[in-house]
Amino acid sequence: MKRSKQNDKPESSIVRVARYILEQEETSKNEIASALNLSMPTTLQCVKDLINQGIIQESGEYESTGGRKAKTLSVVETLHYSVGIEITANHISFVIIDMKANIIDTLRTRLVFHHAERYYATLAKKLTQFIWDSGVPQSKILGVGISIPGIVISSENRLVISHVLYLKDIDLNSLAKHIPYPVCFENDAVCAAMAELKHFHNNMLYLSLSNSVGGAIFLNNELYYGNHFRSGEFGHMLIEPDGKQCYCGKCGCADAYCSAKILANYAKGNLSAFFKKLQEGDAEIQIAWSHYLKYLAIIASNLHLTFDCDIILGGYVGSYIEPYLPELWDNMQEYLLFEQDNSFLHPCRFQQNAAGVGIAMHFINQFFSKIN
Repeated sequence: MKRSKQNDKPESSIVRVARYILEQEETSKNEIASALNLSMPTTLQCVKDLINQGIIQESGEYESTGGRKAKTLSVVETLHYSVGIEITANHISFVIIDMKANIIDTLRTRLVFHHAERYYATLAKKLTQFIWDSGVPQSKILGVGISIPGIVISSENRLVISHVLYLKDIDLNSLAKHIPYPVCFENDAVCAAMAELKHFHNNMLYLSLSNSVGGAIFLNNELYYGNHFRSGEFGHMLIEPDGKQCYCGKCGCADAYCSAKILANYAKGNLSAFFKKLQEGDAEIQIAWSHYLKYLAIIASNLHLTFDCDIILGGYVGSYIEPYLPELWDNMQEYLLFEQDNSFLHPCRFQQNAAGVGIAMHFINQFFSKIN
């Protein structure tokens, strides 16, 4: 996606300082000047302006090493809030975060998706009630981000296609008009990746292992959309020629082997029950898991050989994957070309509400980009 001229301009010093304080959570004026290569007078003026605007505060003091103690600086987390909504086929999930992306409240409720005014009005009503119950003043809400499973052109508020929701070429303003806040939309895997991106720099790949397999690619901290907004469709990589049929109609796709539903089906649709049985040593479950890891190893190896960057394993299965990373790594040895360690493989940090947090962070980032 072509970036606007405004986004191509270098960030001002005050925006850089504010973002640095946000990323570090707590820091000092000396650390800011050194990390950003700013003069101390410039740093002091930026800090003063940010304090006067109520964006940052002196939050404590460093341990003294002799002489005057340095003040620690942090973002005022209660200045504003942002809301994220995750839409799935049968549920909606709400999350509200503060300026530091701390989760203030969450709610998951059953609501079967229908592309209809009644569904959108119900969602908006539940959103209003959720914000009210959270205790957050409505006047402090920066916006509402909405995560959707499908190919989304966020700059146009348009859903190109969603196999999960059985939709094609939908104007998402039909939903946005029901919500009395600024609204943005994004693909669910991209949203989850945005939540994880806070802990990584430069290049990162997010592999979403939920009821469908997808992902997102970040190069130099920028989301790579592809020429037709279709990047990250990892679930439709061919990993088994003439293999099982995928929902897309083709055979041998990664989704047909590494969807979370493949595992959940061994436990009456309950993924948590699958992993509980796996820990208990259930023989059938262990065989299923062994087959799953074999195919996941192919996917992860191909992605690493292609992108050579950090890979975060997320989605429903990613929430359980951490204890099994050594086993996954053993499976990957057969496919990797170069000798190396497995430090590029990471379990997701957000085991719940990842997509909601990620899309809510859009408005926090937007706020910081407009500081002057």
